[in-house]
Amino acid sequence: MKIKKAKAPFIFYTRHNLTELLGIKAGNLSQLLKYIREVPGASIYHHTHRFLQIHLYLSPEPPNDFSYWVVNIMREDELAERLACIDIIQYSSIRELRDKIATTIEQYLKEYPRAKQRYAKEGQEFHFMKSISFVLPTRYIANNLKEFVLALKEVSIHSIYFHIFESRIRLEKGDNDFSFWLRTSVGENELAEEISRIDPYTFTLEGLRKKLISMIEEHLKSG
Repeated sequence: MKIKKAKAPFIFYTRHNLTELLGIKAGNLSQLLKYIREVPGASIYHHTHRFLQIHLYLSPEPPNDFSYWVVNIMREDELAERLACIDIIQYSSIRELRDKIATTIEQYLKEYPRAKQRYAKEGQEFHFMKSISFVLPTRYIANNLKEFVLALKEVSIHSIYFHIFESRIRLEKGDNDFSFWLRTSVGENELAEEISRIDPYTFTLEGLRKKLISMIEEHLKSG
């Protein structure tokens, strides 16, 4: 196929992450709900993506911190399952995700008010943290689809993480950077839509890289 030149090049970025302890802790579910509503969005992001950021090669998606604490410390298995079942890919902003988590806990406390009386043991409280990201450009730049797939094979998984996960939900772009570029700069609407439909939380980052490369190379061959 004839390789179309993009209207604008795709610049691959990468990110480095620091974790900051906020000095806020919850000893029961009522406090957990209160602080989930109040802490910065960077804290909600941290506690729903921490496992993914630390254990980059795990699949499928591990539980979020809230679910983990609720089941292991508070022993509220049903609530933990409800929190674990929240499908993050459905939410395009931290604000929407925060609301869903808070509503899930609030509804559970209405159904089971006795859960408000259960407290974590000293030293087992939920400690709120937040993620601080430093985003930097890499040396990889793509002017067309062929250069793009070659760069995908070389960039770090931290770069793939940023463009697929962080840019979509934390920066509230509504879509991953790859699909946005394919749609707006290359005119590859069908390929962009196929990539948008991928649930990245069901892959390891290396698995996600392989999936993307396979899709784009297949597209290049079929064209």
